[in-house]
Amino acid sequence: MSHYPTVYKSQNDHRQYQYRVLSNQLRVLLVEDMQSNQAAASMAVGVGHFDDPVERPGMAHFLEHMLFLGTEKYPDSGEYHAYINQHGGNNNAWTGTEHTNFFYSINADALEGSLDRFSQFFIAPKFDLDLVDRERQAIESEFSLKLKDDIRRVYQVQKETVNPKHPFSKFSVGNLATLAGKQADIRDELLAFYQQHYSANIMTLCVVAPRPIAELEQIVNQYFSGIQNRNVSKHYPAQPLLAKEQQQKHIQIVPLKDQKRVSICFALPAIDQFYKRKPLTFISHLLGNESPGSLLSYLKIQGLANNLSAGGGVNGYNFKDYSISIQLTDKGFNELEEVVTCVFEYIELIKQHGLDAWRYQERASLLDTAFRFQEQIKTLDLASHLSINMHHYDIEDIIYGDYRMDEMLKHETQELLSLMSADNMRLMTVAKESQVERQAAWYDTPYKVSSIPTEQLKKWARVTTRPALKLPEKNPFIVANPQARADKSHSTVPKIVAEGHGYRIWHKKDDEFNVPKGHLYLSLDSDQASSTPRQAALTRLYVEMLIDYLTEPTYQAEVAGLNYNIYPHQGGITLHLTGFTGNQEKLLTLIINKARERNFTEQRFNMIKKQILRSWSNVAQAKPISQLFTSLTVTLQKRSFETARMAEELAALTLEDLHNHVSAFYKKVYLEGLVYGDWLEQETQNLGKRLQHLLSLVTKPSAESSRELVNLDKRGSLLREKTITHQDSAIIVYYQSRAATPEQMALFSLLNHTMSSTFFHELRTKQQLGYMVGTGYLPLNRHPGIIFYVQSPTTGPRQLLEAIDEFIADFNYAVMQITNEQWESTKQGMISQIMENDTNLKTRSQRYWVSLGNRDYQFNQRETVVAEVMKLTRADLIKFMVAHMRSKDCDRLVLFSCGEQHHSQASLRSDNMIVNLKTFKEQADKFQF
Repeated sequence: MSHYPTVYKSQNDHRQYQYRVLSNQLRVLLVEDMQSNQAAASMAVGVGHFDDPVERPGMAHFLEHMLFLGTEKYPDSGEYHAYINQHGGNNNAWTGTEHTNFFYSINADALEGSLDRFSQFFIAPKFDLDLVDRERQAIESEFSLKLKDDIRRVYQVQKETVNPKHPFSKFSVGNLATLAGKQADIRDELLAFYQQHYSANIMTLCVVAPRPIAELEQIVNQYFSGIQNRNVSKHYPAQPLLAKEQQQKHIQIVPLKDQKRVSICFALPAIDQFYKRKPLTFISHLLGNESPGSLLSYLKIQGLANNLSAGGGVNGYNFKDYSISIQLTDKGFNELEEVVTCVFEYIELIKQHGLDAWRYQERASLLDTAFRFQEQIKTLDLASHLSINMHHYDIEDIIYGDYRMDEMLKHETQELLSLMSADNMRLMTVAKESQVERQAAWYDTPYKVSSIPTEQLKKWARVTTRPALKLPEKNPFIVANPQARADKSHSTVPKIVAEGHGYRIWHKKDDEFNVPKGHLYLSLDSDQASSTPRQAALTRLYVEMLIDYLTEPTYQAEVAGLNYNIYPHQGGITLHLTGFTGNQEKLLTLIINKARERNFTEQRFNMIKKQILRSWSNVAQAKPISQLFTSLTVTLQKRSFETARMAEELAALTLEDLHNHVSAFYKKVYLEGLVYGDWLEQETQNLGKRLQHLLSLVTKPSAESSRELVNLDKRGSLLREKTITHQDSAIIVYYQSRAATPEQMALFSLLNHTMSSTFFHELRTKQQLGYMVGTGYLPLNRHPGIIFYVQSPTTGPRQLLEAIDEFIADFNYAVMQITNEQWESTKQGMISQIMENDTNLKTRSQRYWVSLGNRDYQFNQRETVVAEVMKLTRADLIKFMVAHMRSKDCDRLVLFSCGEQHHSQASLRSDNMIVNLKTFKEQADKFQF
């Protein structure tokens, strides 16, 4: 069995990998991970919507759904989901163009039971006749959920405007119309499709677990050798994605959200053949550059664009639709010809002067460094990713293939650049102002296809690059050979290393992950940040202006693996720096100096303001359930506001208002920071002193800002309706803990863990109320809570609330029927999730930072919550539910919206409605933190 090549892995990867092929030709990657307390498995099947029968769009997707709903060996439709949940895991699946991926994670001790159940999907699925119609409804709900999703709507136009003989043109999702017919007939078709396409020889399995390879091999052989090998070979049509008649077109699309963008698309060959050299990655690296002189920098200076990305677009067995996507300003949209001219000029610049070996080597060495110091990802993500990679890369490159960049073959790169030409181009513009004449099927997207005038194509074919456009300089932020330092940490958790009036810096040297990287979090609290909607709008504007102002000077640092994020929160703003430590302080100094300049221009102010207003107005087009989630925090957090309310304030603000706000913001601030990674204690202390000195120049010390949360105690069942224009109804029911103690955290999280799979199975699978159905443990401002949510295409909010109430009322009986063994297993499953090992520096740093936000200064909240979970009995859970959740008048918040097609159904009304949000929040009792 050892004749297979060795899988090449990073020096920083503790896992062991072995490739195998079972007797039925199933390709398997076994991953031994002794540092994990979770196991995971993923099966990638070489079948996707390209394989759908012409008369049955959505069949591959429908089959993916059906495989979860019982097998001959485990016939109960909810058994698999319940087993995964009970043992502390997660599971999901997706159907793509040419592949379908099934994956899950689970407590390591339940690995064999899970593999037994999982393998049966591919051996003997039941295709229960009674469930065919039910799951058709789920497909319809999923389709309905995305009817107002602009990504899906634009995607459908793409499908309609390619070569109709190419399988990409098929409608991929499916719905009740495409899956119509007698249940028995559909079942027969499902079975036929499964038997025709699901075969061991086009499947790849990845299993990750804390077990020796030899043991994993034995287990996998035991459970997966039974998958039938039907010797399927794939034969997609040898048709181009774009025939000549689909080229040189301008496609105009009207979106629902207010946006203006153009995609300049070029038809290229399939890209798997290039993975060892990645010429397109290199070309995209130059086209997408954002430093001074770059294409985006120039377009911004001219007021034509705000954003640019290169290299996107769909790809498959015989095509890559290479896309340069540009977010346009109003001026840019009106001067589209000029924008496209600039793009062709920059492509010409790359052709003439961009193919220097040092440029390619710079990008290749960055990828090589990223591979050498590759940080581990969760077992679930690893299994899913590698099972797909097995379809694209040679065995030795299953991991390395993503990073491999051997050499630049000039003729290959030039050939691809020559295809980025006017005669091989399509333009796609997405804007409300588009001129349209037809509607796309399924999503009713208005669009128009017209030929680009020959004269225009000729102009674009013979451009001369203007002097203002320049290729990037050598990158000063690249560290030649970064090395992690061997110094050990002096403490098991972060400790305070610099403290004074108004500031505090925590530090911990990492000695576990051994990467030369660091995470710096700096949070600035100010009472002027978000006490009112006006202040909140100004703070958001300041953050966006700052990010925009920093783009050019920091871009090369980002390319070199030094990233940063600035974001507003209830009390102020946070700066998070990540990446290689060699130049982290250099980047921090640059950011601080630029932030102090505050040299904002009127032109960029107007642009960014318009951008934010557009983004806030687009919130009204989001999925109803997403809008309700946003409204939940707005309703309960004193310093959170509706985007529409902030937009009212922002519309009237001037550049002077912004400058005044920034001055007021910094008048009195409180700084809390965390430095974790390859930083020494002395370096962090010195950093603390410099930060303290900087602050003393611009600010006076302040106390930490308070975060207030509405207290729902003794408020009864509060209702708040949101008016949302959508065909679906949606509802969120939120129960709040009366105290923020480890006991309550344990109780609420265990309650959610115990209920989640049953709730999903009951309301989604059985009752078919909608596609978006679930429960969640939701702490707000350190306060535990639990939510139940549904978005439904079929049912109005009143019936949805009744269904949720009925579920909660009946759940006590379900808890009573759980055996002691199941109860203990459920608790262990959740404990395992809570105590899941940190897989990398990022996960560990986030946990420490969240602990500081929770004032968990011992960094042991996980352990204290687990100790409380251990004590909880079924009786505790039942007692709590009877006391706090059984009555329809219990303390809770119900947020809902009524779908356009449900106005005739009985409405949800109460004497306890929140009518004026501002008054409600001002008058409500609050928890203070």
